[in-house]
Amino acid sequence: MTALPPEFRAPGSSSFTEFLGAHAPDLLPGNRVLPTAAGAELTPHGTTIVAVTFGDPAGGAGGGRHVSEGYAPQGVVLAGDRRATLGNLIASRDIRKVFLTDAHTAVGIAGTAGIATELVRLFAVELEHYEKVEGAPLSLDGKANRLATLLRSNLGLALQGLAVVPLFVGYDTRAHVARVFGYDVAGGCYEEHDHHGVGSGALFARGALKKLWRRGLDEPAAVRVVVEALHDAADDDAATGGPDVGRRIWPTVAVVDAGGARLLSDAEVGDVVAALVEDRRDNPGGVR
Repeated sequence: MTALPPEFRAPGSSSFTEFLGAHAPDLLPGNRVLPTAAGAELTPHGTTIVAVTFGDPAGGAGGGRHVSEGYAPQGVVLAGDRRATLGNLIASRDIRKVFLTDAHTAVGIAGTAGIATELVRLFAVELEHYEKVEGAPLSLDGKANRLATLLRSNLGLALQGLAVVPLFVGYDTRAHVARVFGYDVAGGCYEEHDHHGVGSGALFARGALKKLWRRGLDEPAAVRVVVEALHDAADDDAATGGPDVGRRIWPTVAVVDAGGARLLSDAEVGDVVAALVEDRRDNPGGVR
């Protein structure tokens, strides 16, 4: 059996990104050869991502942290549409933009699709590597900050037009509360509350979320809210894909709570879409 190279047997940092930077820096997303600005326009871009919190069965007595005093959401739903665009063209109708990154977290990606997907996969490996080395998972704040560090390493590409803007959600197993984190292209990390959205359709999606979200939603109601917000975003933003009934392509929806992170099946999301389409029949704007 061939022995592992010395770098794999030497003690070092619990950060897989630092290990990669020391021994194979060319594999890091931020170390790619910078394209021209015109080249950046030829890469597929993905939008739109939304997240909403749900549940508060303890009535805020669980010690959770939240901007709304006394509100400790017990779960969060993260959803993304399936369209990627290439300039004025649809590059893909069924791209995946929502990923589970460990047992209690998920990430949705907006921006340059290829780099964003690679960055999220590296982030998932980073979390797994840390847990194996340290024998315990990172705190949720630590995970959010690790993702910010990866984004910061991509700043050179972002300035060339290859930006990545993720939306990170997770269940804080220490504070017993669901939380949402937004970012900017420079790696700034900001905790959001109640609901949030990123991507080209976020302006319209967030407007819908403000009207649809309320404290104390249960999980099915929260799923309905994110699907409806994406539907409204697709109604006004050409880069956001609405539910494709003919091809049976639905948004990707992840749910994260104390029980863990999971993706809803196409059948589950399809039922929500069918109910939404029926409710919107003869009422495309969703007027209430």
